[in-house]
Amino acid sequence: MGAAFCLGSYRPNQKPKDGQIIGVVNFFNDLTERKRQEAEREHLLHEAETRSAQLQEAREELETKVEQRTMAVRNLSARLIHVQDQERRRIARELHDSVGQYLGALGMSLTQLETATGSKFPETLTECRQLLDGCVNETRTLSHLLHPPLLDGVGFASAATNYVQEFARRSGIEIDISVDLPNRLQADTEILLFRVLQESLTNIHRHSGSSRARVRAGIDGKEVSLEIRDYGQGIPQEVLESFKTLGNGVGVGLAGIRERLREVDGKLDLSSSGDGTVLRVSLLVTNPREPYRSFAAGLR
Repeated sequence: MGAAFCLGSYRPNQKPKDGQIIGVVNFFNDLTERKRQEAEREHLLHEAETRSAQLQEAREELETKVEQRTMAVRNLSARLIHVQDQERRRIARELHDSVGQYLGALGMSLTQLETATGSKFPETLTECRQLLDGCVNETRTLSHLLHPPLLDGVGFASAATNYVQEFARRSGIEIDISVDLPNRLQADTEILLFRVLQESLTNIHRHSGSSRARVRAGIDGKEVSLEIRDYGQGIPQEVLESFKTLGNGVGVGLAGIRERLREVDGKLDLSSSGDGTVLRVSLLVTNPREPYRSFAAGLR
């Protein structure tokens, strides 16, 4: 079955005369095999379409699950960052209100001891005074690093300026800072900008080898930006590309900055060369607060 065959005759030596038929060629085709092949092909096409639809459905389901898991991880990360900020604020307050008060009381007792017996143990009392002063300074510095009181009192501009001045004094890095923010920002925005400033200056001190840096903060329309630049050795290009494409290859500090900005739909731009590194963050400002108060007003 399925073979093609022909019957008939054809005489090439005869010439047509007046349109007369001089021969006939007959072909007979068995269509059974063709129909079977067409049916098989239709079946295979249907199977392929079904499998394709199933794969597409499975892919969409997987993408939905991945998106849900990614969102859950981001929400958890944002929650952890918020809790971390709250804990930093609490510890800083405890250091100031509790440990600071104890150290102050210890200082007054040491003063009385110096007055009563100073001539008997001068070297010992001097050493105690130096140790106490060191503890006070370290406790104050740690408290301010965790959560500077100026940030809550008078806002980012004053807190950033004060922090940069203290950081420059401790690190020996010359830092040029300019903050042009006429109004206070939302509390979460000010905390975010301050953490970016902290992490950036710490990275400059630890990794760049730069002896100077520049800090610029300002607002353009409804967008606030913060830019920190150093003039050091720069970030290796492979590390920079890995961070931009995969989000890894750097320390937890920059990764934390990215997560903070992602939470508020902010932008992070990081560029680096042999002339140094520039980190710039920007985000939208909503509901600006009251104008900045002076540094002295914030201390009252």
